[in-house]
Amino acid sequence: MTDRARCWMIKRNCSASPAQIAWVFASIVAVSFAFGALFAAQGLWLVLPFVGIEMLAVAAAFFCYGRRAADYERIEIAGGEIAVETVQGSRRSVRRLPTPWARVELQRLGRTGRVTVWLAAGAERVEVGRHLLDARRVQLAGELRRALAGLQPA
Repeated sequence: MTDRARCWMIKRNCSASPAQIAWVFASIVAVSFAFGALFAAQGLWLVLPFVGIEMLAVAAAFFCYGRRAADYERIEIAGGEIAVETVQGSRRSVRRLPTPWARVELQRLGRTGRVTVWLAAGAERVEVGRHLLDARRVQLAGELRRALAGLQPA
């Protein structure tokens, strides 16, 4: 029996980096204020406050996106325990389960419903794989089961 660490890092699928998001936001601001300035030059100055309100709403949307873009789950099996680190927004939690009593539970809601994967030990359960599609959750459950089976004495 070898005691080598196994680790899974599960992140959200974010298609844009923070720098790209900043460029998109800057371009939206520039275009909106350019149109606002054109309307203000025509005597419709009341357009500019509404452009400012619109930019505040867009900034709030980008901020909410940015807070959740870095969410992740990290599952590590090492040293006789499973550590599940979860980061959601500004909250970080770490749950530890002993590997001798650990098991992987796979739940499927209905025949074609959502799949959930749980790591359990005794009465304690931790949901994992929230950022994955259903097919990848099933694959993760299989990988976790194989990793736990490899730790059990023959």
